[in-house]
Amino acid sequence: MCGRFTIAFDLADLSDELGLSEIPLNWEPRYNVAPGQPVLAATDAVSRKAEWLRWGLIPSWAKDPAIGYKLINARAETLTEKPSFRQAFQKRRCLIFADGFYEWQKPAFGKGKTQPYYFKRKDGRPFAFAGLWEIWQPDGEVEPIKTCTIITTSANEVVSPVHERMPVMLLKEDAWNWVKGGQGVELPRLLAPFNPALMETYPVGPYVSKPGYEAAICRSNIEP
Repeated sequence: MCGRFTIAFDLADLSDELGLSEIPLNWEPRYNVAPGQPVLAATDAVSRKAEWLRWGLIPSWAKDPAIGYKLINARAETLTEKPSFRQAFQKRRCLIFADGFYEWQKPAFGKGKTQPYYFKRKDGRPFAFAGLWEIWQPDGEVEPIKTCTIITTSANEVVSPVHERMPVMLLKEDAWNWVKGGQGVELPRLLAPFNPALMETYPVGPYVSKPGYEAAICRSNIEP
């Protein structure tokens, strides 16, 4: 699964890498994005505007918004089967912007502490997670909430020593094809593991395990 990530890139790099037309003015670098928090995303391949969505998908039919904490990820292999994701997969695909993510390696033989690792592109540039989005509004008196989930796939050679799953990572052309879909776009092809030759990883300290702790040290390499 993907339960933490970073959006600590330079805004000019994000605009250049993903071709965004507009980014919210209240943006600031974040080093430990957690479920339930705002994430920078885009839902429209025409306008290409970035906006804030809440991480943790709340289906339109849900009665309790707490379900969003259980739907922070969606498995690529079962998008067409799960009621929570099926309609969004057909009509509401999005991009969630990041420049790295964390996964925790379980201790050998089930004893000891888990070790967090940070994963990113070798060149340090930003990218997009493939995602789905929904609008949740329980009644007309409550402001509608736009929420999202990150799609995961099988881990590539870089991630697999730490975790069996990884988020779907997309670069510019594939990213916007994912959002717009349409004739000639093979959506399942876009949900493949990212090219391992373009990624790197290293262990980080325990700070990232604390939701709400946002210092840059969260992603600092602790290797000697």
